[in-house]
This record gives sequence, C-alpha cells and structure tokens, in this order.
Amino acid sequence: MITKFSFNETEIPGLIEVTSFNADDIRGCFTKDYSKEVFEANGIHHDLAEVFYTTSHKGVIRALHFQRVKQQPKLVRCIWGHVWDVVVDLRRDSPSFKKWLSFDLTRENRREVLIPAGCAHGYLVLDESVVSYKCGEKFYGEYDDGILWNDPELAVAWPLDRVGGAEKVILADKDKNLQSFAQFIKSYGGF
Repeated sequence: MITKFSFNETEIPGLIEVTSFNADDIRGCFTKDYSKEVFEANGIHHDLAEVFYTTSHKGVIRALHFQRVKQQPKLVRCIWGHVWDVVVDLRRDSPSFKKWLSFDLTRENRREVLIPAGCAHGYLVLDESVVSYKCGEKFYGEYDDGILWNDPELAVAWPLDRVGGAEKVILADKDKNLQSFAQFIKSYGGF
C-alpha cells in the first residue's frame, strides 16, 4: 500500500499537519517524511539547518519550548512510539495568538507537524518514543526558553490519565523552572 504526501492547514496560520509518503510491502516499509521539492510544490518552504532526535520514557513531558532569538521552524514526527504533541501560537499579531492545538503522532500513522517560528512546542509521551526534529534554524542554548507545561492561562488539556495521572509525569529540572505565560508576555510581549 502506498500513501502519498498530504498537507493539511490548521487553525494556526503556518502550522501544517503532514502525512508522510509511505510504501508498505513484504519487507516492511519505506517512509519519506521530507522532500524539499514536494514541500515547495505545495507552497511550503522549509529548509533544513539541523536534524536531531529525542528518546523519551512514557510519562515524559517536554514542553513548552521555543527560542527567544533565531526561532526554529521545525518539522516534528514520532518515528517510534506515541506522543501527544502540542503547539501554542505565541505570535502577538496572529489571529490565533495564545491558541493551542494537539496532534496524536505515532509510528503507525506517520503524521508530522510543521511548526512555524513564533510557536511553542511540546509533547506528552504516551509510549516510549523516538521523536525526529527537522529544524529550519540551528539550536542555540543561550536562546533556549519556554513556558510551564501546566500554565493555567494557556490551559493545555494534557491527557494525563493516559500515563497514570499527574504524579507519573517526568519533567527535566529545566522544564520545572520555566516561566508562566504572563511572565513571557511581560518579558517579550509575544513574538
């Protein structure tokens, strides 16, 4: 069975849900999750600056991250496992400012999200997972920032019951100490 690339715009301008090209046969499958030519033929310009992967245990929350300067547009796909992916629009002039959307990303569905600059990104790991990031800007540690995953003003409805509740959430120290949305607005006013 062959699945061709498809591109679905979302309520957040520039945030696109992509279904990767995939061909299954008796050997297994061949998946292509990025093609500059195909993306550009569909009006999407995403040049790669770097590619990296994260491996995470069930219950990990990696969120809600962005770069203050030299923001990273990114194409994110779960290549093994299952994550509940979240994108928050932080662009002050966007009609969807402060809106968040979620996506169920799995190895099986081969969906990915193209996240524009000016958005925060994170995910809850529902099964041990490997996630691929194809970034349009390199990572700069000095500009790395984020907003608390459970910020009440953003009110992201994380499906914590799927990992055994809030007490089972695994957070890095840096994610425990991120700013609130209100602090972000006070410091930066949005992007």
